[in-house]
This record gives sequence, C-alpha cells and structure tokens, in this order.
Amino acid sequence: MTDNNHDIEQPDARVPRRVIGTPSPATDTSLLGAEERAGDIDVPGVTLQNEATAKKGEKIAALCFLVALLAGIGFIVAYVAFQVGDIHKTQTSTLALGSALTVALLALAAGLVVWVRMIMPKYDLVQERHPMASDSPTRSYVAETFTQGVSESGITKRPLLRRTLLLAAAPLGLIPLVLLRDLGPSYANFPSKLRHTVWGKKTQDGKLRKLVVEGTGAPIRAADFNSPGGILSVVPEGYEHDLNELAKATLILIKFRPEEIKSGTNLNWTHDGIVAYSKICTHVGCPAALYEQTTHHILCPCHQSTFDAADGAKVIFGPAARPLPQLPISVDNEGYLVATADFAVPPGPSFWERGDAEAEVRENGGHA
Repeated sequence: MTDNNHDIEQPDARVPRRVIGTPSPATDTSLLGAEERAGDIDVPGVTLQNEATAKKGEKIAALCFLVALLAGIGFIVAYVAFQVGDIHKTQTSTLALGSALTVALLALAAGLVVWVRMIMPKYDLVQERHPMASDSPTRSYVAETFTQGVSESGITKRPLLRRTLLLAAAPLGLIPLVLLRDLGPSYANFPSKLRHTVWGKKTQDGKLRKLVVEGTGAPIRAADFNSPGGILSVVPEGYEHDLNELAKATLILIKFRPEEIKSGTNLNWTHDGIVAYSKICTHVGCPAALYEQTTHHILCPCHQSTFDAADGAKVIFGPAARPLPQLPISVDNEGYLVATADFAVPPGPSFWERGDAEAEVRENGGHA
C-alpha cells in the first residue's frame, strides 16, 4: 500500500492559524513609517518639521501653557481676594478677573498655535472635485418629469383651482405684516414718540406739569425737599399709572448743596440745588436709581453703568455711552416743583433715528 501522506496538503500549510480573543494593540499608530519619521525617506505631500524648530516650538508652547496655568490660578485668587461692595472695589474686581481670564485664554490659544505650526508635520491635501452640472440626459429627464407633473395636476387646465389657490395664499403673505404692525406704533410716529415725553406738555388748564412722588402721586414742594443728599423717584402729574409714558418720563430728583454742583450741570435747569435727571439708563433702559450720597454717583444695577450726578450725570464707568438727560425744572406760584420743558435729548437707550435728534439739539444751541 502506497503512503500518500506526502501527496496530501496539510491543513496548517493552507489555512492560517485562528487567533481567539482580542488581537494585540498596534505598536505604532503613526501614518508614517519609522524611516519616514526619521526623515530618511521623502513622502509626497508631507513636510516634516526641522528638529531644531520643533524643540524651539516645544519650549515656547510649554511656556505659554505655564503662563495660562498661572493666569488661571490668578483668576481664582482674584475672585477670592477682591470682593465687591462699592464702586471702587467692583471696578478693581472686574479689572482683575477680566485681565486674568484674558491672559489665560490668550496664552492657551498661543500655545496651541505654536504647537501646530512649529511641531506637527505639514500635509498637502488635494480634494477632488467633480463637475456639478448634471449631464444632458438627466436634465432632459427632469424637464420631462416636471412638465408631466404640471399637466397631470390640472393647474393649467383648471383655472378655477389655480385662481382660488392664489386667493387662499394671499392672506398668508399679509399675516407677517399684520403681526409686525401689532408690535408697536406706526413707523412714522415711532421716532417721534421716542424723542419726546409728556414733560413737554402742559396740563389741560395750561399750567406747567408738576413733579409728583412715584407711588403716592403727591406733589413736591421745593421748600420741603431741603435736605442735601436727599433723593426721590418722580413721575409726571397725570400720568402716574401710564406705564408707556413712565418708561420714558420717570425721574430721579436729587438735592445738592450749591457748592457741590459742577460745571457739567446746567444751573439754569435747577432750583435751589435740586436737580432732575432721567431715571432711564442710556445703556439698555434699566432704572438707574441707586445713589451714593458721599460720591454723588448714580449706579445702574443691571450693568454697573455709573453717572456723576454732580457733574451733569456724566458717565464715569460702565457700558453706557451718554449721560442721563437733565430735565429743566422750576417752581410754580405755590412753590411746587414743575417741568419747564422736555428733555433736550431723547431719554433712554439709542435708537436708529437718535442721530437726527442730537443734530437738532446742536442746531438749536443745546436746547430742545
């Protein structure tokens, strides 16, 4: 009997050995081989960084990261050390926190940029772009399909359907106009309503409008408001409950000693050291009603805009761009405080046509 063992292919010779379980992790995850990484072989489209440049970039990036670390620690220290309480402490805290956070973010970003530009290799990538336009048979097929769909819909054969469809869609186009119109007054009157307040209107009997205390509606006698440093929130007589008008016309009334008033305040619009300013912040319209008697500062609680009440309510800190408008006031025959005119400039935040109002004031020599 002939031995055929040598004529039969053994299983190990034709079938790879099966490996049961998870294979071992790759020992190298780089896209480049060892020789390529060492710079011995040129790879098309890949430019390796010079080792001296990479070492320099490593040191610069590490320095940036250390600066970011120190700035981040500085932010935490500043948050704990600089507590807020008054305007000066708040300013110091804001500057410290903002500076530390700015340095931390800039240093971190600079380190990452240096890492990418000075250490990592450069790759030249080519993106293949194919013609965007369809071929002629495809365009013909689409045109035929569209024409067939139009014909089958009956929109060309049945004018009644077409016309009633257009009529049904017409109100849908008008709905946005109606909704926008309902948001407020007509555009033609909108700028005028923002420029003027009821302080410029006299009462029905032709008298100047009195200043009354917000909440009680009591008129204010100048002789009774005689304590330096005193402050009142004031609204126009007859409009105590008109929220639309109060949003523009609410005042803050402050009593000064004559020697405390600075040149920025219009003395002709004051009475016996009493000054009236708009209570509406010129930043975004929040009520600026916090008053610090020792410094004569008016503070807006929303975004910390600060105004010097003794110097025409000029901005001394914060995002507000303009001072609080001053209202001209005097007293009537009975000694009550009254408004002699409207604000010279529109109160409150900016709006699109405000530049026209400012130009009118300049042309009139600073008067409304």
